[in-house]
Amino acid sequence: MSFVKTGGFRGLQSDSDDIKIDSSGNVAIINSNIVNRNLLINGGMNIWQRSTSTSVSTDTYSTVDRWKTRVGNQGAFTVSRSTDVPSGQGFGYSTKWDCTTADASPAAGDFIVFEQRIEGQNLQHLLKGSSSAKKLTLSFWIKSNKTGTYIIELEDIDNSRSISKSYTISSASTWQKVELIFDGDTSGVLDNDNDQSLNVLFWLGAGSDYTSGTLNTSWASSVNANRAVGVVNLADSTSNELYITGCQLEVGENASGFEFEPYETVLRKCHRYFVQDVFAYAGTMGGGSANIPLSIVQFPVRMRQGPTIFWISGGTVSDGQYDSTISSQNTTQNINPFSARVLFFRDTTGTPSVVGRGCDVRGVTMKYDAEL
Repeated sequence: MSFVKTGGFRGLQSDSDDIKIDSSGNVAIINSNIVNRNLLINGGMNIWQRSTSTSVSTDTYSTVDRWKTRVGNQGAFTVSRSTDVPSGQGFGYSTKWDCTTADASPAAGDFIVFEQRIEGQNLQHLLKGSSSAKKLTLSFWIKSNKTGTYIIELEDIDNSRSISKSYTISSASTWQKVELIFDGDTSGVLDNDNDQSLNVLFWLGAGSDYTSGTLNTSWASSVNANRAVGVVNLADSTSNELYITGCQLEVGENASGFEFEPYETVLRKCHRYFVQDVFAYAGTMGGGSANIPLSIVQFPVRMRQGPTIFWISGGTVSDGQYDSTISSQNTTQNINPFSARVLFFRDTTGTPSVVGRGCDVRGVTMKYDAEL
């Protein structure tokens, strides 16, 4: 290891590492693992709490964590976890899109999008809306038998502004790395809160509502017709498939090596937005109002906000005097969302014979959703 000083930057670095400094003085160290430079979560496609394979034909979170699979009436896909990855890059998984229902002639409002949404409070260092607004670089690995033009869009939700860039898959069924540089936006300050402010959209198909204008290659007020001009239609054949991994969005105009984080680190980041778990035993506390037995559960991390909560399957709620079997998905009458940190269960099926008796929750699979 050695200390280096280049262009005003001084840090501990491997002898084999390379430094790139852009015109704004942002430093990218290639091959080193500088923590927290990737604004995207789960870009290596490692965490799949909901499912590792799901049929997708709607606009939903249903597969790989933090990534929304958005299909708006343009065919249908199986989205799944794949071990097909670029050779020698260190990735274990990719996300695979496999067209199962073709739509060769999409209607005007149809779309296919793979998207991640980012909280405004995590983006304040971009200095968006100021004369010092930072450039961003998006890099990722992609492979598809469907060659042609694809579109990436950055969408500023707070100010209804956007910018789009195109890239080309010219060699079918071959992994390639894409690097795209987006200028900083001197207009539109991002809200400093826990709501979505910047969305990163991978356009995989779109109808004329999104393609009939001129591609918006500079930051401007959002106009639907300019968002995805020239994009291919991944849904035009059931032979089409696409793989993607190694997604990284970082400050500056140089792409660093992918930031590989420990599995548990990525999982904790994902838990802020979604938790799915099985409770063998959820604990007890004293009876609540009207002697209704209560139990309290603490989430693995503080969630983005008080989550929407669903029973998925099985289990019982018990106050020691009787058991209430939970069998209906999305049953919420036994749940009180309390905060982004804890959750109340309550057994409302009857009044216990012993005042203040606790409530046990056993064998229940549940999901807690605080996604953007």
